Amino acid sequence: MNFIEMIVTEYWVFVEQELGFLIEVLVGGTLAGVMYSLVALGFVLIFKASGVFNFAQGIMVLFAALTLVGLMELGLPLLGALLATILVMIAVAMTIERVVLRHLVNQEPIILFMATIGIAFFLEGFGETLWGSDVRKLDIGIPNDPLFLGAEDSRMGQILVQQFDLIAAVAAGFLVAVLALFFHYTRIGRALRAVADDHQAAMSVGIPLNQIWVVVWSVAGFVALVAGIAWGARLGVQFSLSVIALKALPVLILGGFTSVPGAIIGGIIIGIGEKLAEVYIGQPYFGGGIEEWFAYVVALIFLVFRPQGLFGEKIIERV
Repeated sequence: MNFIEMIVTEYWVFVEQELGFLIEVLVGGTLAGVMYSLVALGFVLIFKASGVFNFAQGIMVLFAALTLVGLMELGLPLLGALLATILVMIAVAMTIERVVLRHLVNQEPIILFMATIGIAFFLEGFGETLWGSDVRKLDIGIPNDPLFLGAEDSRMGQILVQQFDLIAAVAAGFLVAVLALFFHYTRIGRALRAVADDHQAAMSVGIPLNQIWVVVWSVAGFVALVAGIAWGARLGVQFSLSVIALKALPVLILGGFTSVPGAIIGGIIIGIGEKLAEVYIGQPYFGGGIEEWFAYVVALIFLVFRPQGLFGEKIIERV
C-alpha cells in the first residue's frame, strides 16, 4: 500500500468513526426529544380545551411522581400505587374544574392563565406537605444498562443507547400517537376543539363544558403521571422536575400550541438540535453549557419569523 492509499484509507476510517458517533448523538437527541414532547403534550391538551397556557403542568408532573413514589413507600406495590395515583390525578382534575374553572367560564385567557399559576403554587405546597421535599428514587423495574446497537466489528462502531431511555421514548411515542388519534377521530376530541374555539358557542350547541374540562384535565393528569414516571425514574423524584416543564416551552413554540403531532415533532427537533449544538459547538469552543439554552434561542427565532409554529394555526383578527 503506497502513501496515498494509506492516507485515503485512514481518512475513510475516520469518516466512518465520526459517522457512527454522529448517529449515536442523533439517536440520543431523538430519545430526549420524545421525552420533552411528553411534557409538552400536557400543555397542548389544556390549551386545546381552554385556549390558555397551563402554567401548572410542570407541577402536575412533579405532584404525580411524588404521589406515586410516596404510595410505594407506604407499602403499595407498583401496580396498586399506579392505579391509586391515576385516581388521585382524576380527583385533582375534578377539584380544579369544580373549584376554579367552573367560575371562570368565558373569562379572558389571562384570567385563566393566572388561575393556573395559583393552581401550580397550591399543588407544589400541597405536595411538599404530603410527601416532604427530599429527593426520592423511583424504581419501576426498567433496566438502565447500556445497550450497544450494531455489529461489533463495524468500522462505525456500536451505538450506545440507555435501555431506559429507549423504552421510555417508545412508550411516550405510543401515548402521543394514541392521543393524536383520539383528538382527530373521536367525538370527545371534536368537542374539545369546539370548546377551545369558543366556550359560549360550544355550550349553545349542547357541549357540556364542565364535563369536557374534567376529561381534558384528567387526561393531562395521566400524561403528567407518565412524564413524572419517565423523568422521575431517570433523574430522581425531586422538586427540580417542575423545571423540566420550561424545556417544553420551546417545543410548544416550534410545534404549535394546538398540535399534538407538532408536540412530538418539535420535541425531536429540540432534542436533536441541543445535542448537536452541545457536542459540535459547545464542548469544542465554549467548554459546554449550550445544551441548557440552545432550545430557547431556537424558540426566539421561531417567534420572530413563525410565531404560530410549524403546525399551529395562524391567527387572523379582523377589526
